[in-house]
Amino acid sequence: MTDPIDDLLDAAESGKSIIKNRDILHFTYIPTTILHRKSEQEQVTQSLLPILKQSRPSNLLVYGKPGTGKTLVVKKVLSKIQERVEKSNFPIKLIYSNSKNETTLYGLLVSLGRQLGLEQDELPSTGLAISAVFKRLLNKIDEGKLNAIIVIDEIDYLAQLVAKTGKDILYQLTRANEQLKQGSLTMVGISNDLTFKEKLDPRVISSLGEEEIVFTNYNVEQIKKILEERINESFIENSVEEPALNLCAALAGGEHGDARRAIDLLRVSGELAERQQSNKVTIEHVREASLKIEENKEEASLKSYPLHEKLVIIAIMKSNGSSTGEIYSSYKNLCKALGKDELTQRRITQMLSEIELSGIISGRLIHQGIHGRTKKYKLTISSEMIKKSFKDDLSLQDIV
Repeated sequence: MTDPIDDLLDAAESGKSIIKNRDILHFTYIPTTILHRKSEQEQVTQSLLPILKQSRPSNLLVYGKPGTGKTLVVKKVLSKIQERVEKSNFPIKLIYSNSKNETTLYGLLVSLGRQLGLEQDELPSTGLAISAVFKRLLNKIDEGKLNAIIVIDEIDYLAQLVAKTGKDILYQLTRANEQLKQGSLTMVGISNDLTFKEKLDPRVISSLGEEEIVFTNYNVEQIKKILEERINESFIENSVEEPALNLCAALAGGEHGDARRAIDLLRVSGELAERQQSNKVTIEHVREASLKIEENKEEASLKSYPLHEKLVIIAIMKSNGSSTGEIYSSYKNLCKALGKDELTQRRITQMLSEIELSGIISGRLIHQGIHGRTKKYKLTISSEMIKKSFKDDLSLQDIV
């Protein structure tokens, strides 16, 4: 019998690999031609064009569902502008930040500051008031006479951070030019949420959305074309079967026209095929990849919950199909076991509704005659999945 480790290593050494360039299957890759997005590329370019004529572009809001090419197009336009800027002596600074990657407003502003060239001594990573951080960003733009274009991807998250802190940094960013004597600041917001504007302060809307561009969803046919192009560049010839390609496009296109999801599916399918020493990606690989991606998503969302939410989920697991009251007493026992102070029943009831929205648990109202109504909750995912997701959390190891 051969050794399974040797088998895999032999295959890798003998070059039996159907993927020749993995980078092309990563969502951060910017292809030379972006398919089905000609008018959007033109609109973004026209909106940011004035910077090359040495005047300030309007603030811009770019909308669209995830995986519709928004970030791709904006980044491509910025890199093309950057190439030209390097030949001119007009100081332009192009800055990109994804607000989902920052947990605090302070962190986000510091990441913008670093890209403007503010070092640790000029802008410490902690300890200043938000208004002071903001002032230092503006001073840097002013002193360097910089013309900054700041792109904030997933700006909906920034809006949430702003709501949590009550510091209306969005308003200040959109009005920054009134405080600048030299240089300028243009905001480009990219949002996955089409109702994003309804959640904003009306003053911010008028100054942030001076121009707006909406990216529509891709259809299945367009996604298929995008995948074909990526396959040509990243896989060796004839290694993805036509039905597998069709299923990738159908799974991602049928749901919400998400090209990023389609490319992810293709990559994971290719990796599974390689692992199984298959020289073609088949429809089976795509099905398996789809399940794997879903599982990873659930695991990631479980891991991201704060401690008390995790305890509530474990309480439901331990008392499956139980009422709010039973869940609460199970939760209290878990708190006791961990030596943590428990939250009030009211807060836990609220928490149950929030967790229910994520789809990890489902609740139904039960009428109990003269005793009124109660809500019973049960898990929609397996307890194995919960144990697997929480097993790395040291504080939870003894109770899962």
